[in-house]
Amino acid sequence: MAKKNIFTDAFGNLYIIKRLIVFIVGMISYRRFNGFNKLKITGTEHLANLPDSNVLFVSNHQTYFADVAAMYHVFCAVNNGFHNTIKNPVYLLNPKVDFYYVAAEETMKSGILARIFRMAGAITVKRTWRAEGQNVNRHVDLKEVDNIMKALDNGWVITFPQGTTSAFAQGRRGTAKLVKNQRPIVIPIKINGFRRAFDKKGLRIKVTGVKPTLEFKAPLEIDYDNENAQQILVKIMTAIEQTEEFNLLHEYEKELKAKKQVENEINELQ
Repeated sequence: MAKKNIFTDAFGNLYIIKRLIVFIVGMISYRRFNGFNKLKITGTEHLANLPDSNVLFVSNHQTYFADVAAMYHVFCAVNNGFHNTIKNPVYLLNPKVDFYYVAAEETMKSGILARIFRMAGAITVKRTWRAEGQNVNRHVDLKEVDNIMKALDNGWVITFPQGTTSAFAQGRRGTAKLVKNQRPIVIPIKINGFRRAFDKKGLRIKVTGVKPTLEFKAPLEIDYDNENAQQILVKIMTAIEQTEEFNLLHEYEKELKAKKQVENEINELQ
């Protein structure tokens, strides 16, 4: 592993600029997560003693930017000794800057916010199965894989193994292959409520009073010598609760909720 540069991150971005960006974005977005909608955070005890590098967070995905912005808040808070809370934004004065996340290139092409997030730590990749709304079939760009591995050597990385904001979409084996080769500590994250609270991009607040959740789970136990990529992928998808079993449970809970609502309406009419 190459020695870290004290002035720049893995891709040559100045830390002083990253700190400023994280502070500004954090202050702008703070009320979204501790005002209009109260973010509920659990499991940050699993982050307390992690090493400074080769840590991979795997998460389901609901919006382009709000999910990541919330995680920035939590990582900065934990970096300053605050656990399961972002009530005191003083943590933005000392943000965690060795943090990166993997984003689809097509969602990061234009717009000032996309450029800001790239400077703050976004690693852009081209989807191998879909581009601009069309199905494609292209090879993985090895340079993009190298960029992710470079980021892991430098700090923490978050990736969304489904590669889309669609719930219960299949996981992509590229994430599992990366895990198999790089052997990072893998921390699953389960998020919920972001799709209801924000628009698809995560910029506009759709509903107030929602309580989005961020749940950090214990590191995955992976037998790197004996488990193949497919077995690792199953573990990841199960941990972030995006397998078919969870989909069926989700549909069942929706049916129960709808049934309960109808019963309540009938009772009110009687």
